[in-house]
Amino acid sequence: MAKILILGAGVAGHTAAAYLQRGLNKKHEITVVSPTSTYQWIPSNIWVGVGRMTPEEIKFDLRPLYKKWGINFIQAKAQNFFPEGDAEIKSAYIEVEYTTKEEAGLKQKIEYDYLINATGPKLNFEATEGLAPGNGNIASVCTFGHASHAWELFQEKLDLMQNGQKQIFVIGTGHPTATCQGAAFEYILNVDFEIKRRGLEKFAEVIWITNEYELGDFGMGGAFIPKGGFISNTKLFAESYFVERNITWIKRAGVKKLDDHKIYYENLDGEYLEQAYDFAMLIPGFAGHGFKAYDKNGADISTKLFTPSGLMKVDADYTQKPFEQWSINDWPETYQNPSYPNIFAPGIAFAPPHSISKPMTSKNGTAIFASAPRTGMPSGIMGKVTADNIIDWIKTGNATMKHKASMGRMGAACIVSAGYGMSKGTAATMTVNPVVPDWDKYPDWGRDINTTMGEPGLAGHWLKWLMHYMFLYKAKGKPFWWLIPE
Repeated sequence: MAKILILGAGVAGHTAAAYLQRGLNKKHEITVVSPTSTYQWIPSNIWVGVGRMTPEEIKFDLRPLYKKWGINFIQAKAQNFFPEGDAEIKSAYIEVEYTTKEEAGLKQKIEYDYLINATGPKLNFEATEGLAPGNGNIASVCTFGHASHAWELFQEKLDLMQNGQKQIFVIGTGHPTATCQGAAFEYILNVDFEIKRRGLEKFAEVIWITNEYELGDFGMGGAFIPKGGFISNTKLFAESYFVERNITWIKRAGVKKLDDHKIYYENLDGEYLEQAYDFAMLIPGFAGHGFKAYDKNGADISTKLFTPSGLMKVDADYTQKPFEQWSINDWPETYQNPSYPNIFAPGIAFAPPHSISKPMTSKNGTAIFASAPRTGMPSGIMGKVTADNIIDWIKTGNATMKHKASMGRMGAACIVSAGYGMSKGTAATMTVNPVVPDWDKYPDWGRDINTTMGEPGLAGHWLKWLMHYMFLYKAKGKPFWWLIPE
């Protein structure tokens, strides 16, 4: 009997759990550990944050599903890793602390043969002074709870505008090296849509603030796309969306601090500037969860498992080298830790070898650029590949690792909502292939120009709607869920 332990029940972790239970017989033991029993379809947090959906429409309780599937579920958070065991327990285990009200503070040691670390990121709000959601006029859409609060705050601002009081909305990234520009881009377009739908645009100033060197970078160095018989780029694509909507922007900005009404930031020219606001939704920096690892003698071996950021080391090339020497071959394929091959880290939990966008530093030495995105479709694919490799390993006894999912070889699709409604909604449908540009294979554009595209329109919004219900159907393990691709 094999014991498989999964930390985290988000896109990567839940996907891995689903395929493991389908691919293995019941004699094997699958355990999922997560601080909450709720699964949320994170892309739809955007709609919760503008009042178009409720939290109940984008989440569900995992416990009944895992019981049906024969998966053990423990509501707890991981703390310490013991990949060699210790003097008391000879096999590998994880120390966890329960998070339920009844058992809060209690700890347990869970043994494993295979470990999937799919804990995702720590939302590092504290890395930017004053950024925590719920603090004055600051919102977030990173969780359904945050998004609910964002909608409450947004309603307050809508009421003030109804009474003729002008409001400044600043949305974007809240740390000099934050990622997930796409989520913020989607939110600002929906906020603007809801303001205009109510006829309140003359009382609103909507501003985009970003660490991107150019708009449309999205943490992947931007992309070239065919448009009207010509080759355009995502810079023009993003700018056109803002120009059409009278949204202004501040780029190359590293946010350092917020108070109740001002954002303090540094730009690449080394200037320290301020921006007034009445409503701010800024994506925080991401980090690891601060886990510690120990060998069988109790010595700290955290550096074997984690990088200084706290994210897990995998089968990537972490060699420090100039930007010009970066390659798709630097990127991991199996998400397997090099020191402990039975440990995997799909999704945001793995440490990328480098950014995809070119690193930029201000005249004061501050790094200001977008970090690599690894959410959504890529996380789901990584979770499935990890499960497939473990299934093969258990069934054959050989760690062949034949299933691979390098971001330098996989494509990804993203639909960016720009307004909600059956007849007036709109969205931008974007695909890139591969996610990490391959300049050797595609020397002109870095990606396959025939399968990289960006197209706005109502049809994209219908597709975004469909994806919401389709992926929740899949996550809930409904009949033939596995036929729906990641």
